[in-house]
Amino acid sequence: MRKQIRIIIPLLTMVFFVSCNEVSKKVEEQLNDLTNKALSLDSLVNKEMDKVMELDSIINLEGNKVKKLDSLINNSSSLIDSIAKEKIRSLKK
Repeated sequence: MRKQIRIIIPLLTMVFFVSCNEVSKKVEEQLNDLTNKALSLDSLVNKEMDKVMELDSIINLEGNKVKKLDSLINNSSSLIDSIAKEKIRSLKK
C-alpha cells in the first residue's frame, strides 16, 4: 500500500503541474488577445481624436475668417455712415 502511495503522489503532482501549465497558457493567450484588442481600440481612438483636432483647427480658421469679414463689414458700414452724414449735412446747407 505504501508503494502505491509513493507512486500515486508523484503522478498526481505531475498531473497538477501539467494542468496548471495549460491553464497558465490559456490565461496568457486571453491576456494577449485582450492586449491586442486594447491596442486596436487605442489606435482607433487616436485616429478619431486626430479627426476631431483637424475639425477644431478648421473651425478656428473659419472663425478667424468670420471675424475678419465682420471687421470689414463694420469698417465699411462706418465709412458708409460717414459718407451719408456728410451728404445729409451738405444737403441741409
